[in-house]
Amino acid sequence: MTTIDPHFYEPQWLKLLFLLADTQTWMDDMVKEAFLQLPLPDKKKFLRKNYYLSTTALAHIMERHYYKINRHPHAGKFHIPVIEILHYIREGSAISATPLAGSLNFQRIVQTAGIIGYDKNGHPANNITILTDAGGKIITAFPGLYDI
Repeated sequence: MTTIDPHFYEPQWLKLLFLLADTQTWMDDMVKEAFLQLPLPDKKKFLRKNYYLSTTALAHIMERHYYKINRHPHAGKFHIPVIEILHYIREGSAISATPLAGSLNFQRIVQTAGIIGYDKNGHPANNITILTDAGGKIITAFPGLYDI
């Protein structure tokens, strides 16, 4: 039998748990609504369980890899509109994921017809690397290829 911490107040903890669950449900619904507003076909591909783009991951991609955001100057930068970036990320769902060497994560590489930005070394890139965890949750996406 475990010892119960006398400072643990179960009723308050349960209220917190239910508040967090309700807030998470509300946030998940808002995320779905935000993605459904995108002017793209097949928007629901972003919300699949085996290939999922969270708003946190999308915010990371924009903050770190979108040329209009002046942060992380040594990261690869997309020079295409956000809708095109999302189009290519969505298309990545059809590409088989390959294990990422030295990691538990996976990568998909989307080839594009033209230059979509510049890799972290400043070279023009016509491919996008999408990194996911083992469950398919998208971690990041960036122009160019992954290198250690």
